[in-house]
Amino acid sequence: MTVQQISIFIENKTGRLAEVTRVLGNAGINIRALSLADTSDFGILRLIVDTPDRALEVLKADGFTVSKTEVIAVEVPDRPSGLNSILEKLDQAGINVEYMYAFVERSGENAIIIFRFDDIQRAIATLPEAGVTLVKSEKIFTA
Repeated sequence: MTVQQISIFIENKTGRLAEVTRVLGNAGINIRALSLADTSDFGILRLIVDTPDRALEVLKADGFTVSKTEVIAVEVPDRPSGLNSILEKLDQAGINVEYMYAFVERSGENAIIIFRFDDIQRAIATLPEAGVTLVKSEKIFTA
């Protein structure tokens, strides 16, 4: 129950982010969620897109350094301490969150957050046992 994430290494200079979105837009690829982490020289753009294999193909063809990573989409109660309740369960199970970012859609009364874990298989097993709903990629792409 993972989601494919595309990670793009981009120079931190004017227009590079626009180039990525232009390439994806021209290929008819829809961005559903994103995160950008940067330093003074470069950035890592992480994307959840509707067709990750196609995104990987067109970005590589345009000269970008791109990789595909497995992440998990999780429903998080949209209330005070909603995120903390999930992070506490992960902490109790000894699972480290490498990074996370929010997804713009809501699922009922919940927000959706994308997580990358140090042990993704343990997270997949632990979270549902703790009552946490994992979101299928199809739901993200059709939301």
